[in-house]
Amino acid sequence: MNGNTLIQVKGLCKYYNGGKIKALDGVDIDIHGGEVVVVIGPSGSGKSTLLRSLNLLELPTAGEIVFDGVNISDKKVNINVHRQKMGMVFQHFNLFPHMTVLDNMTIAPVRLLKTPKAQAEQQAMELLSRVGLADRARNYPSQLSGGQKQRVAIVRALCMKPEVMLFDEPTSALDPEMVGEVLEVMKRLAAEGMTMAVVTHEMGFAREVGCRVVFMDGGKIIEQGTPADIFDNPQSPRLKEFLSKVL
Repeated sequence: MNGNTLIQVKGLCKYYNGGKIKALDGVDIDIHGGEVVVVIGPSGSGKSTLLRSLNLLELPTAGEIVFDGVNISDKKVNINVHRQKMGMVFQHFNLFPHMTVLDNMTIAPVRLLKTPKAQAEQQAMELLSRVGLADRARNYPSQLSGGQKQRVAIVRALCMKPEVMLFDEPTSALDPEMVGEVLEVMKRLAAEGMTMAVVTHEMGFAREVGCRVVFMDGGKIIEQGTPADIFDNPQSPRLKEFLSKVL
């Protein structure tokens, strides 16, 4: 971890139905370069809304998000420029079904970063090799298992050379035996110093890989700390109750 603050979230709110539903209710959090922040909590606690707000896939009702020193929640900012620096991995892969794995990986670098196609393909093949899928480059997504699709989705995001990776429950749509292969890729990324924000139900991953674990409930951050703080010495009654059900 290099200590510089990469993302600053200040007073973030996301309300629906004229304020009746508070998906996020005044969230403050900083994410530092090289840090792995794992967000846990019950369904409907605001975890995914927070993550999707970081690159403005969810537009906040109030508050601000500062990324790399730029307030990206300012309407005058070209968010697409900043989104290119944030890799996003979703629950359901979001691969283009009509394109091969290689084409899925090279389309964004070629179109958005103007990377020459040959260079983009070489980079894609190197990343596929790292996740054990070089032999699948010419396959279509329908020919891959769920775990393979998710590994492709991760390395597709890496093709854009992002400064931060956002993972929104990346293993929750997978069969249990495929979860490990995806978490393994994420562990390697963390070990290489990638800044990551991860929403997950995988408590083992949170404990092993997280630099900091954030517990959310009711649109608020209830407690945060090191994995040892959160799992071995929880302070709030709500966190204790949550852990009693998931561990």
